Amino acid sequence: MSTPFPFTAVVGQDDLRLALLLNAVSPAVGGVLVRGEKGTAKSTAVRALSALMPEVDVVSGCRFSCDPDSPDPGCPDGPHAPGAFASRPARMVELPVGASEDRLVGALDIERALAEGVKAFEPGLLADAHRGILYVDEVNLLHDHLVDLLLDAAAMGASYVEREGVSVRHAARFLLVGTMNPEEGELRPQLLDRFGLTVEVAASREPDQRVEVVRRRLAYDDDPAGFAARWADEEAAVRARIVAARELLPSVRLGDGALRQIAATCAAFEVDGMRADIVMARTATALAAWAGRTEVLAEDVRQAALLALPHRRRRNPFDAPGLDEEKLDETLEEFGGSDGDGHDGGGDDGGGDDDPDPGPGGGPGGRPEPDDAPPGDGEATARPDAGEGGEPQPSGGAGEQSPARAAEPFRTKVLSVPGLGEGAAGRRSRARTEHGRTTGARRPRGALTKLHLAATVRAAAPHQRARGRSGPGLVVRRDDLRQATREGREGNLVLFVVDASGSMAARQRMSAVKGAVLSLLLDAYQRRDKVGLVTFRGSAADVALPPTSSVDAAAVRLESLPTGGRTPLAAGLLRAHEVLRVERLRDPARRALVVVVTDGRATGGPEPVALAERAARLFAAEGTASVVVDCESGPVRLGLAGRLAGELGGTAVTLDELRADSIAGLVKDVQATGRAA
Repeated sequence: MSTPFPFTAVVGQDDLRLALLLNAVSPAVGGVLVRGEKGTAKSTAVRALSALMPEVDVVSGCRFSCDPDSPDPGCPDGPHAPGAFASRPARMVELPVGASEDRLVGALDIERALAEGVKAFEPGLLADAHRGILYVDEVNLLHDHLVDLLLDAAAMGASYVEREGVSVRHAARFLLVGTMNPEEGELRPQLLDRFGLTVEVAASREPDQRVEVVRRRLAYDDDPAGFAARWADEEAAVRARIVAARELLPSVRLGDGALRQIAATCAAFEVDGMRADIVMARTATALAAWAGRTEVLAEDVRQAALLALPHRRRRNPFDAPGLDEEKLDETLEEFGGSDGDGHDGGGDDGGGDDDPDPGPGGGPGGRPEPDDAPPGDGEATARPDAGEGGEPQPSGGAGEQSPARAAEPFRTKVLSVPGLGEGAAGRRSRARTEHGRTTGARRPRGALTKLHLAATVRAAAPHQRARGRSGPGLVVRRDDLRQATREGREGNLVLFVVDASGSMAARQRMSAVKGAVLSLLLDAYQRRDKVGLVTFRGSAADVALPPTSSVDAAAVRLESLPTGGRTPLAAGLLRAHEVLRVERLRDPARRALVVVVTDGRATGGPEPVALAERAARLFAAEGTASVVVDCESGPVRLGLAGRLAGELGGTAVTLDELRADSIAGLVKDVQATGRAA
């Protein structure tokens, strides 16, 4: 087994270390989500924490790590007789992004269940993680149904497995830690709320600290065991401090003054629900225990707010997480006062007296860095089109104009890809999936995951006499098993091709166009799509955003999109065609939906309209689903966008028709010529 990097040797990242330690002291805090750019020691710190966790006593032979002092009465391996137990280190279990549902929650031996009527259950990762750490790297890339199962188990402290009338339940209490890079896509706000704490991490900009990071990493790589030995005393001290804080935790008093501050803070920041109040209370209590105190102070409440509230203030995926610290201080001061026992609940003196040595995690008085602008915001403003040769210059027509702000987004109609796909799970188009309504049965390809009971019985029934059946049980062989085929929804690649030319440049009009695209981006986020953004104006087209799961990044690029110049519609379509060609090689199962936002005009070069129509026919020939959002306005309409939609083999909708509450009709399915339904 490899030697982990010592937790106490991690340079900086005080908030990250503190959040992890607080969960080690009190798992009831609810876990921690670590958000940050790549290469910021997220995974290193999480893996290092496992070495600091105190050992656990388990019932000997129990696959579910029952506590010998209070074994789970419903344990599948129970009932447990008092007596034999063993001590072992707390486990850290990693959940891979590509894990199946059976790997997470466990699997039943269907063949034995049918033939013998016994619950032959193989535990999953949730059972392995009981009374330890469950670590999910890139949790934002985990399939939605797995995230739901994971968070439900974390909230209830138990895992339930249901398979064709056979039920198994076992305890599953663990410290949940997830890490993610926001550039690769966000978690839904509903899922963000289920994590107790969230920490934003970023690489230090201080040269001395960066030098120390490199120095320690190189020393560890040269001699992992020797490096760990040099930090053994610090590791032992933190481990002992965790044990002491756990023992002190039941004695910590959360006074009425601190409770008022917690409630007032959550109300002031308009946090939905009551989970934030409860998490803040548990976090403040853990902070006091970590500092060796039996009284929760205002500084604990402040630090708890900084860890528990920022991610709960997001109302939509384009809101950057963060907290106004000035407003926080004002609220704490206003509702400070006395808690009735002479303890002053207000004022924050820095919090260093009770814990002068910040130690790992910076102590309860540590302060996170102020939230910066979302990653890429400054870059997107400086180079909105991100072209290889810099900003293309308009070649005639209207000059470049400053970016118009997007209008208020609205709920859009559902635009779906026709036919039946097999792409990644999502919420847009029909697809064969692991979850959904059962539509048939087939022989399993590999491991059986979803049994079709009726089809299995029908396959086994004709052979019962030949197999010598004599009792009531059904004799089932492997060849009889049938896999249920299910139909659900998939996520698509939604590629936006946006006209930013002079003909679209009227500010009120461009504001409406951006509002429409922003609305479609919000819809793509909710339906778990990948998105890409191609813009065209002047004399060229640019890939403003390659296909990505980060809808936030697309919104940032859209907001800073300048307009002006001619309308190279053909160039925009050809660039989009090339993007799709490359993406099919990377992700062949994901189907694409091309959304062209234009008034249909084409200018610049010889025969621009004919050239654009030829480019559009490339999409039709390949059966790519497409829709044209017709931005033409004014009393005289040329209908060019409708003609373009016809060449694409798709359909056209106006900005008004795009709204879900439009009187133009019900849901519009995109039509793709030549594509089999």
